[in-house]
Amino acid sequence: MQTVATIGLDIAKSVFQVHGVDAAGQMVIRRQLKRRQVLVFFAKLPPCLIGIEACASSHYWARELQAVGHTVRLIPPAYVKPYVKRQKNDAADAEAICEAVTRPNMRFVPIKTIEQQGCLVLHRTRHLLVRQQTATINSIRAHLAEFGIVAPVGRRGVEHLLEVVADANDTQVPEVARACVAALGVQLQQLKAQILEFDRRILAWHRSSEASRRLNHIPGVGPLLATALVASIADPKAFRSGRTSQPGSVSFRSRIRAEAKTSLATSANEGIAICVASSRPERSPSSAMPKSMGPSIDPGLWHCWQGDRRRLRLLHSPTSSRGSPGP
Repeated sequence: MQTVATIGLDIAKSVFQVHGVDAAGQMVIRRQLKRRQVLVFFAKLPPCLIGIEACASSHYWARELQAVGHTVRLIPPAYVKPYVKRQKNDAADAEAICEAVTRPNMRFVPIKTIEQQGCLVLHRTRHLLVRQQTATINSIRAHLAEFGIVAPVGRRGVEHLLEVVADANDTQVPEVARACVAALGVQLQQLKAQILEFDRRILAWHRSSEASRRLNHIPGVGPLLATALVASIADPKAFRSGRTSQPGSVSFRSRIRAEAKTSLATSANEGIAICVASSRPERSPSSAMPKSMGPSIDPGLWHCWQGDRRRLRLLHSPTSSRGSPGP
């Protein structure tokens, strides 16, 4: 068999497709691999260039293939699509990846480390809990509204509704409905406790990351957004400027346009620059905490709540595993 120079690998859950060419561009390998065969197959090959679509589990496979001596490049799926000739299938995708990875002007996705992916899991899990908390609050309000019990918008309003449900002498709510809403109230308290625990974990990760602490100097960026940026952008030096970065997914640029009235675009641009070259000293999280809040609130957690939540939604897209294409 001729020496393989470039391989396009179409990854999946169970069945993988390999398309390999030699230095002259002639096909020398075209086969399917079971999941258990992938690492064994590539360990036997001489070092070569491997292209993979930046999708679910792509960063894991990139790290594993690099460990056996290959050069791996992750390509955003949108940049692979133009090279698919016909009949969308695994073999055609692998061939398109093999062709795209050799283009001199192709943009690649930096490979994330295990620590970065762990932080992303932390953020996504917290975001899921926040959505569940919102859904639980809406359910409590909707159920009690059927009995004419309403409360003002806000945290205190929900607490008032739960106090009404906890009052056994109140006759407005039937016992069956009271038991159901009380169960939702217990679930809401558990969700709040879990979210607070994740806030502490994010703050601890933030304090352990030098790049995240540098991003904390940007106005409007706290630990939530800073850690999400650091985890989403594997290598800031891969971008010519903040404008060319697309944290989270290929569609981030369009989302930035939609959020043009917020400070996120400026924050992202400054964030890339600071990740690359900033050497400013650290700032204590308590320096921005109002004196009126006193010692009853953890300064770090208070700083974690500042202005991050709305901006952070952009980094929790289901497609965020695709990564950020380079320049």
